[in-house]
Amino acid sequence: MLDRDGPVPVYKQIAEMIRTRIDRGDLASGDPLPSEAELTAEYGIARLTARRVARELREQGLAHTIQGEGTFVGDGTVPRVRRGAAAYERIADEIADRIRRGDLKPGRPVPSEKTLIQQYGVAKATARHATALLRERGWVFTVPYRGSYVRDPGAWPGG
Repeated sequence: MLDRDGPVPVYKQIAEMIRTRIDRGDLASGDPLPSEAELTAEYGIARLTARRVARELREQGLAHTIQGEGTFVGDGTVPRVRRGAAAYERIADEIADRIRRGDLKPGRPVPSEKTLIQQYGVAKATARHATALLRERGWVFTVPYRGSYVRDPGAWPGG
């Protein structure tokens, strides 16, 4: 139970709860820690507070973070357990499916970073990475300061 009015900051309280789970063996080295979105939902905290939880665990030497994949128990020397595809890969795959189905039309914009952040509950870097992956795979092109747009079907992967 969090003491939101006490002297110990909420992020430190949550980090201590996670530390207890690690000490009990509920979370082993290489296991993923709850994501920022999961912490936000579970504890009713802001994303910034969730980010501070991960930082606190890293500073205590209990966790390490891999950008675009998440935060994992341990110092990174033990192979991590992946949650499946990284969040940015799942987002890119869903947008590519929408393009294939015709929900997103050629020459029209794909969802903005802000929309992806809100829709998927991810960090800005994750949303940016998803769009970059779509661009690398040939689904979209980006116009600086304007956004990313669906390519013509002849330029699609396998097209």
